[in-house]
Amino acid sequence: MEATICHLTPYNALSPPSAEAGFRCGRTGMKIAVWAAGLALLAPLAASAQTAAELASGETSSVLTYGMGYHQQRYSPLEQINKNTVKRLVPVWNYSFDDNRSEESQPLVYKGVIYVTTHNATMAVDARTGNQIWKTKVNYAAATPRIVCCGIINRGAAIFDGKLFRTTLDANVIALDAKSGKELWRQNAGDIKLGYSMTMAPLVAAGVVVTGVSGAEFGTRGYIDGWEAETGNHLWRTYTVPGPGEPGHDTWAGDTWKYGGGTTWITGSFDPQLNTVYWGTGNPAPFNTAVRPGDNLHTCSVLALDPQTGSIKWHFQFSPNSPFDYDSVAEMLLATIEVNGVPTKVILHADRNGFFYVLDRTNGKLIGANPYVQMNWASGIDLETGRPIETDVARKARAGELVTVWPSILGGKNWPPMSYNPRTGLAYANTLNFASNYQAVPADYKAGQWYLGMDMAAGWTFPDGPRGYLKAIDPMTGKSKWEAPSDLPRFSGTMTTAGGLVFTGGYDGELQAFDADTGDKLWKFKTGSGIEGQPITWEQDGVQYVAVTTGLGGVYTLFSGDTRLASVPAGGSLWAFALAPQ
Repeated sequence: MEATICHLTPYNALSPPSAEAGFRCGRTGMKIAVWAAGLALLAPLAASAQTAAELASGETSSVLTYGMGYHQQRYSPLEQINKNTVKRLVPVWNYSFDDNRSEESQPLVYKGVIYVTTHNATMAVDARTGNQIWKTKVNYAAATPRIVCCGIINRGAAIFDGKLFRTTLDANVIALDAKSGKELWRQNAGDIKLGYSMTMAPLVAAGVVVTGVSGAEFGTRGYIDGWEAETGNHLWRTYTVPGPGEPGHDTWAGDTWKYGGGTTWITGSFDPQLNTVYWGTGNPAPFNTAVRPGDNLHTCSVLALDPQTGSIKWHFQFSPNSPFDYDSVAEMLLATIEVNGVPTKVILHADRNGFFYVLDRTNGKLIGANPYVQMNWASGIDLETGRPIETDVARKARAGELVTVWPSILGGKNWPPMSYNPRTGLAYANTLNFASNYQAVPADYKAGQWYLGMDMAAGWTFPDGPRGYLKAIDPMTGKSKWEAPSDLPRFSGTMTTAGGLVFTGGYDGELQAFDADTGDKLWKFKTGSGIEGQPITWEQDGVQYVAVTTGLGGVYTLFSGDTRLASVPAGGSLWAFALAPQ
């Protein structure tokens, strides 16, 4: 199906619009200019204290959490923008970040204000006009980027009780006043000299600010922290790699646990009824398994935590003793689906190892695990033990042989979050379609230096065709109802709506809307840079908006060697869209 293409030309909101000004789609430019100019005259609303009840609600005038809800479904019941109307979707404003780094942040929306982050700033923007309300810079030492693995980024903030919480590259957690941007408190969560950094959005669960850390590529030991929202007092720390006397410590040999990885660099989800936070953990360090025999708990796992104490209620490990950087940090999406005819509270998780998992979130029991991408390192999952049934590819990799492994070390799906539409019962994920040439090499730990144990020069095996697919996945089978190929892999998050749409973006700068049932591309708009952001939607004064951050960068740009990205300009910004009047 042919998409509607829109183009942006400037206008002055303080002058009468002309036929040559405004956001133009075909012959509708004049009407849109008048409409956009009118929106620009509306005054912003100040943020006020915001409560736990609001965080847990399904109210559509706000986006209060990372993942568009504690469940991280990234689903909206709004349907003003739908399969029939999306062709009229046009940009209403664009806000520049004045930054050329990768932009992966998910904006938040509260009382007519958008809150958005970059690696070096936090901004409050009028949600209807794009006018800046305040901007607070984040300063860190010039040497900090040296210890950041895979992009100089930040993925967003959390909002609670009039405060905005975010993390910084130099491993600090800070609270800002949501009305003014003034810093209220700051706490350090890790030593950058040892390789700790922070790029994730915090989660506020039961009034506790919960954060994770990055840095497994430098031999850090992962953990999750709980902070008091009002004061920043440190409430608890739960290490993902157990130390002496803790359950699971016997899965590490000698002192390898001290540098064992398992970092926690993507935001968890929260079930208020069960009072449980679900948080994914990353790869063990180093990649070379000969250095660290054993299952290496709790790397490549999900931990179910009490938000008040950080105590672990249960865990599930996806890839024991993983050689392939198969992080399990990606979203632990919460849903209720029918299992054998019984509505069941589950976690849906598309792991980097290539299997799509369904877990009972009340107890961690494995319900299903099926491939959702091409793979050769395992032939299946033993449903009794939860362990992968490994092939010769994994065994040869552990023996130090050069292997070509599917999926690559970037996974069947990397960090960009999938979405779930309860109306279709499908998960929508940007998947990757290429392999790694992997060989383990010796690794010695040195504080603050790379601790990989893998030959980075071995490179990739790319197919002749698409390097990625947007897939509509049946959670219980892993099979796709439809697939939308892309020559360049998509590294944007997805969002789905009751209007029957799936939104996502591409490295070529296209924001795209697909039919959630068929996969037909219904609409596209070319932004100025590659899209690695996370689309959101909300309703304000009877108008449904869609917004997304754009800005090229990130792990694929850094390590793939894909020369086609050289023609994509850098430059971060925030775009907002709405339907043009008929």
